[in-house]
Amino acid sequence: MARSGTRLHERDPACRVERGTPYRRLRVTVPAMRSNPAAGSFAFHSDSSFLRVGRVLPSHRFAVAGIAWDGATTNRPGARFGPRAIRLASHMLCDGTHPLFDISPMGRLGDAGDLALPNTDLAGLRAALQAPVDALIASHHMIWLGGDHSITLSLLRAYRQQQGVPLAVIHFDAHCDTWADHFGEPSGHGTWVHEAFEEGLVRPECFVQIGIRSPAERSAREFVPGCGGMACTARELRGLESASQLAPLIDAIRQRHQAAGHPPVYLSLDIDCLDPAFAPGTGTPEPGGMTTAQVLTLLEELWALPFIGMDCVEVAPAYDHAELTSQAAAHFVWTYLCGQLHRADRSAGRASP
Repeated sequence: MARSGTRLHERDPACRVERGTPYRRLRVTVPAMRSNPAAGSFAFHSDSSFLRVGRVLPSHRFAVAGIAWDGATTNRPGARFGPRAIRLASHMLCDGTHPLFDISPMGRLGDAGDLALPNTDLAGLRAALQAPVDALIASHHMIWLGGDHSITLSLLRAYRQQQGVPLAVIHFDAHCDTWADHFGEPSGHGTWVHEAFEEGLVRPECFVQIGIRSPAERSAREFVPGCGGMACTARELRGLESASQLAPLIDAIRQRHQAAGHPPVYLSLDIDCLDPAFAPGTGTPEPGGMTTAQVLTLLEELWALPFIGMDCVEVAPAYDHAELTSQAAAHFVWTYLCGQLHRADRSAGRASP
């Protein structure tokens, strides 16, 4: 409804009012929901951008987009607010120059806003995701801001089709996400790994899980290793933070990818891989998790792998404290992004630190 004293067509020039007809026959055409968060759609969509960069342009090699969906959670909802919180936290990164890679995304990164999607139907969401995801990955190296972890299945389908080969995946999470159903429903945020294996989207021997520790029956916990992949539990990582301490894990990941002929790698990072002390703002927190330093070390050391995209999911800011969770997520996205900028420069023969 237009506010008192304001006509609809004056508030939004994209709306068209057909004049010259009696009042009762007046027709108003309202434009379809738009992905530009500033133009408005759902109230939870972002009204800012990652690192305050401008809207994505065809010339941008890298881009960020939000998938503000949390309709497939099993505990606390709220991850639909994740893209907004991660973007806001990224503003603390100032000019974006990474102290390790000595590079900034400024001028090479754009923000596509939050995608215009259904918010109550998982099947509808996945159908609606296909066209915008296909278009974005055709032109940009994408970083996706979730949203709950059910979005990853749609993204893997799109990348599998684009690449023409099954993908290697590095999966940070407290949960194995290998369940065959979602509490009686066919799909949810805890089934995407099982579905990805069933659909042939991934290379089993190049699927690596890091930080796993949640309660789960043995068949779920051992699903990935049983298919030839690798699962590194949070217990195995206790007390290991530096590159030298984490070298056995880093080397094992590199060796798996080398043995498989260096397939394209997708990174899926569920923020609940972190201990709740570092990331309380998530829907399914699990004590005994990873530290922020551990995740950053792994991201910094694995930059040379042939990554094709990344998602960061399950940030639920309503349960956060002092922005700990969104700050961690923003730093993870930024570190991944700068590592890939560094890799691109090295591949192009440009100077690098």
